[in-house]
Amino acid sequence: MKVEACLSLLLGLVAAAPASAGEIVVATVNNGHMIEMQKLTPEFEKANPGVKVKWVTLEEGVLRQRVTTDIATKGGQFDVMTIGMYETPIWGKKGWLNELKMDAGYDVDDLLPAMRNGLSVEGKLYAAPFYGESSMLMVRKDLADKAGVKFAERPTWNDVRDAAAKMHDPKAGVYGICLRGKPGWGDNMAFITTMVNSFGGQWFDMGWKPQLESKPWQDAISFYVDLLKKYGPPGSSANSFNEILALYNEGKCAMWIDATIAASFITDPKQSKVANKVAFVQSPYSATQKGANWLWAWALAIPAGTKNAADAQKFITWATSKDYIRLVAKTKGWGHVPTGTRKSTYANPEFLKAAVFAEAEKKAIASANPNDSTLPKSPYVGVQFAAIPEFQAIGIAVGQQISAALSGKTSVAAALKASQQVADREMLRGGYYRR
Repeated sequence: MKVEACLSLLLGLVAAAPASAGEIVVATVNNGHMIEMQKLTPEFEKANPGVKVKWVTLEEGVLRQRVTTDIATKGGQFDVMTIGMYETPIWGKKGWLNELKMDAGYDVDDLLPAMRNGLSVEGKLYAAPFYGESSMLMVRKDLADKAGVKFAERPTWNDVRDAAAKMHDPKAGVYGICLRGKPGWGDNMAFITTMVNSFGGQWFDMGWKPQLESKPWQDAISFYVDLLKKYGPPGSSANSFNEILALYNEGKCAMWIDATIAASFITDPKQSKVANKVAFVQSPYSATQKGANWLWAWALAIPAGTKNAADAQKFITWATSKDYIRLVAKTKGWGHVPTGTRKSTYANPEFLKAAVFAEAEKKAIASANPNDSTLPKSPYVGVQFAAIPEFQAIGIAVGQQISAALSGKTSVAAALKASQQVADREMLRGGYYRR
């Protein structure tokens, strides 16, 4: 664990005492849009006298561990949790989350269908999307032009590899491609699963048997490791979203495939040295375009054990509303609003003018189908994850193995063999199949 993550964890442990009267505790991830939400919290408190918001802000992997432990043990440390499309349907079915009941002014029908459906159970909304995302390829168009590289609207992985080779210039501090390598089911495995999908792979076959030593997995992981070893930055096995965002904004990545939400940061001149030099295309594929780009929402939910449900509902309604988006636009500009959640955002001419990435982002979100994300038929729902309780442990273990292969500590074959063994054990223990 990095020093920053340790500090975040320590701070979180200090801050995460149960809320006092008139106070709600919100657990969230340390991403840019959430940091902005904290800055705007006085606006919520002004509109809701007597309600104070206390923040626990954590690195992504630590956040996942903390909220999972808290809700499973009914710890009651948080009144609002930042969770995603993986946790919401599982926890909603278990009765661990309160149903969100929005008034007419909130306009639930304005939520993008992919987001609303992914955060609902049997038509009931259990988390509200703060921002939604898919994934896409972000290209330094100046470097591509210089190298004579042109991209199709959705290129192949071979196209990407060839482009990385042409644009890779480590002596000038530019690496051909930056990709996630930091282990975690929502870190490196979010990206890697979409890559495996596009190579024709799947996590489990229709009998729930893990497929981690199948040819598509072997081909995809071998391609991934080779690509980053040849054309990626040093230390890629430690990089996830925030680390690569910093590299990209410094002009060190010719290409990056990651969350569409990154677009609003890398096109911001205040954050990015290459803000006016970026182009956006759809995520690459190999054997199939199915599941080539993920679908996710960072969403706000109310754990069933909270004693402050009414105030928590008020906060979530505020933070995920049209009014909140307009507030960010007013204070930061339309190019900085949380995206991927509402139809009205993409219908707003001011947003479309400010967000050069809007069309590519919306297309990526619309193309991701969690009910049909693999070439062979699969028994699970999810694009970059399988929405079963056992997946979290499996994804973490597999992520560690693949990160080890990337850093050269083990071979791809050995990493996948160990991954298969872990997945087999968990699925047998869960009763999904018998030998």
